[in-house]
Amino acid sequence: MDIEVVINEVLQRIRPTEEERTFVRKLMNELGEIAEETIKELGLDVKPYFVGSLAKDTYLAGDHDVDLFLAFPLETPLEELRKKGLELGKAIAEKLDSYEIAYAEHPYVRAKYRRVSVDLVPCYDVKSWRDVRTAVDRSILHTQWVNEHLDGRNDEVRLLKRFLKGINAYGSEVYVRGFSGYLAEILVVKYGSFLEVLEKAGFILRQKIIDPADWLRKEPEIARKTVEREINENKPLIVIDPVDPRRNVSANLSWERYGIFYFKSAEFLEKPSIKFFFPPEKPWKNYLEVLRERKTILLTLVFEVPNMVDDLLLPQLERSAKGLERALEREGFKVLGWNVGKTEKAFIMLELDRAERERIMLKPGPEFFTERGRRFYEKNEKVWIVGKRLYSEKRVKENAVDVVIELLEKGQVSLGRGIREAVKGANVLLNYVPKELEKETYLFLSREKWNLKD
Repeated sequence: MDIEVVINEVLQRIRPTEEERTFVRKLMNELGEIAEETIKELGLDVKPYFVGSLAKDTYLAGDHDVDLFLAFPLETPLEELRKKGLELGKAIAEKLDSYEIAYAEHPYVRAKYRRVSVDLVPCYDVKSWRDVRTAVDRSILHTQWVNEHLDGRNDEVRLLKRFLKGINAYGSEVYVRGFSGYLAEILVVKYGSFLEVLEKAGFILRQKIIDPADWLRKEPEIARKTVEREINENKPLIVIDPVDPRRNVSANLSWERYGIFYFKSAEFLEKPSIKFFFPPEKPWKNYLEVLRERKTILLTLVFEVPNMVDDLLLPQLERSAKGLERALEREGFKVLGWNVGKTEKAFIMLELDRAERERIMLKPGPEFFTERGRRFYEKNEKVWIVGKRLYSEKRVKENAVDVVIELLEKGQVSLGRGIREAVKGANVLLNYVPKELEKETYLFLSREKWNLKD
């Protein structure tokens, strides 16, 4: 299929219609009026700002999540910002349809209005990077920078975002470690279009450092520190934030997700297809069939999800999986791969080369000159004397499940600190998973979860 035909077809699906744009404008106007009215009622000196893809007009059709930031004066103490920001967010949300308290660097309110998610986030009213005090403050500057530099290429950003979603490389969250929306916007500003970004996938990786605001010249000492830090942490890409020389926009981007982008960009340019943007769901079959084909075994630990956000939970699950991998390999099992995540409960899956191990155990016996000593001598095949005591040895078989349980009980596995007790109390399952994990297990064992090729 011709590349322009594909792009036009995709745009028809991802570009918001006029009706949708009207809905979004009305929604933002109403929310802005409610916020300003509530701020006035509470007598606060706060400015409401819309940030994110709606404010930048880079949102995809059907994706209307609103980010409304409540900016306090710079002289506001942090504790006061947190307290009054939460009070203000709740007061605004009470005029909407429903809400709940969520937590990031500080508490914020997540509300619903006209079936749209609305995040009400307190922050500082920053004018430059030197004013930034909390992680969310930059969002105001990000929105301003994109709106000043995008220059009508909004649809190019939409194409890049949808492409990244389709190849499973979109989202900077710790459980994805892909491209953020802001990174996609910067790449389009820097290279001009969706296709040019794809064409330069290899060049971008080789170039390594992208500095859209020329910070390496304007603030060389600070920008060089950012570059050195990120190089030392072996990041695939360093994109110095155009609004803050201290920050790498692509800090959360993993080598794996960039690798997916690298291969899929080349494939799309060679054989354009709508499937890169809207991939068909991969078929899956019974995970037990895969186990039989691979002649391996599956060990799964299932446990209650600790009360922590996903961004904190996932790294601890990964650390625990690596700890189990090291411990089992010390015990003579070969770990062929692992997978972690959560549904109703958290889980750690490990694929092993076998279910049991054989090992030789030393068998101490009685003193050689006793009646029991004579029976021990007659009963065992290999017998020797150390001092006056008899010794022999025997072969024993140990199940992987028993080995894991014993390792956990003895504290011989390096586990994530926040989930240590939960993992120790896990149900350890052999070649079986709960029903809600059957598809995930198939995708893991078949490697379709990470397979680069269709």
